Amino acid sequence: MFFKQFYLPSLGHASYLVGSEESGEALVLDVRRDVETYFAEAREQGMRIRYACDTHQHNDYLSGICELPERGDVQLLAGARAEVGYPVRAMDDGETLEMGEVRFELMHTPGHTPEHISLLVTDRSRGDEPAILFSGGALLVGDLARPDLLGGEEETRRGAESFCATLQHKILPLPDFVEVFPTHVAGSLCGGNIGSRLSTTIGYERRMNQLLSNLSSSDEFVRQCMNLTDLPAVPPYWPRMRQLNTEGPPPLGVLADPPPLGIDEFESARERGALVVDCRSPEAFSAHIPGAINVGIGNSFATWAGSVLPPDRDLVLVLDRAEDLWEVCWQLLRIGYPLPRGWLGGGMLAWRTAGKPIDVLPQWTVRELRQALDKDRDLLVLDVRQPAEWSAGHIPEAQHITGAEITKRADELPMDRPIASICGSGYRSSVVASVLKAQGHRQVYNVLGGMTGWEADGFKTTS
Repeated sequence: MFFKQFYLPSLGHASYLVGSEESGEALVLDVRRDVETYFAEAREQGMRIRYACDTHQHNDYLSGICELPERGDVQLLAGARAEVGYPVRAMDDGETLEMGEVRFELMHTPGHTPEHISLLVTDRSRGDEPAILFSGGALLVGDLARPDLLGGEEETRRGAESFCATLQHKILPLPDFVEVFPTHVAGSLCGGNIGSRLSTTIGYERRMNQLLSNLSSSDEFVRQCMNLTDLPAVPPYWPRMRQLNTEGPPPLGVLADPPPLGIDEFESARERGALVVDCRSPEAFSAHIPGAINVGIGNSFATWAGSVLPPDRDLVLVLDRAEDLWEVCWQLLRIGYPLPRGWLGGGMLAWRTAGKPIDVLPQWTVRELRQALDKDRDLLVLDVRQPAEWSAGHIPEAQHITGAEITKRADELPMDRPIASICGSGYRSSVVASVLKAQGHRQVYNVLGGMTGWEADGFKTTS
């Protein structure tokens, strides 16, 4: 049996290619949208992709599952409870798929979502006992996937009750030696405390996963699952992802290269309503094009782009390097955004030397923030971190609005007070500060070093 994991840190997402060395067939699981990587690996191994499956209709990214039949004779699989708008072979709980020496057993494992499935894999060239569980969100490294993504309190309760039964009757009875490969891994917001390793075992989780300690009491386990206080805020683009994944994501087709735009073309695009997305670092964004939103390129780009960029507006980019273009494009495509209309040819140097207007976002160190708080009692500290980070310790008198909520809660912030935006390091706070600047707040500051620097300098926090 051939096996390979593909990890996207930007989404905390793992996908998989499993191949039979006997038959040359391969299956792709929990498909990312840029599917060429799977075909390249299959070619390298002399295999042909014949099957593809998603463990559930994902909330956090747009699946590439509908891309695969466009590229070859690929049969799509789904659990019998999945109601999807594209052709699939629906498989019941316990049904198997034979692929040479590799046997997949489909397990209905609801909890994270009602239609959720896991795949139990046996490599019969090695023996008759299962070797791998592809758990999706049914069991994570040191964690469980959240059950609260599909609605209100009652839906969450039903999900937690289903989760309890899934773990008790389907997953934990498996042998300790079974390796577990989840879809949601380090970096995903589908869990509250996912471990940094990219796989685990049934035995390790049985002994070390604290969320399983209350499993003997279903009522206590449900109460634990219902405690959502410290879970990450749900990014606003997630419901749109699940809807598109259920309908069937539209195939990408041939992707055109977004063109470099001259100053006049760039200005014209802005006048027609295009939003400027500045992909540079927070430090570089201190001088920027008026109205631009700062989402720096890196592992957090997709989450924060999806949190603050409207899905129905054309985008134009400001880049540090032309070679970053397709990294940004793929991160946007993976969360359902169309390709940008173009990017600023020559970057900010071209903009400045053309004499175009520049806005400023002042960058404060934590010591400058401390001094400002001592001098100006009107200064509002806006903490944009996740709930668990806020609970662990924050600046006294700070106001808490997570970055995921800023576009719908910005009107809670007074327009006539200076605002210092702070997160853990200065990245998320720069995103939020740029949103506030674009919405008309005049006195906005970004705190570089964030709460990490604040605490390192020994400044006071409260919890």
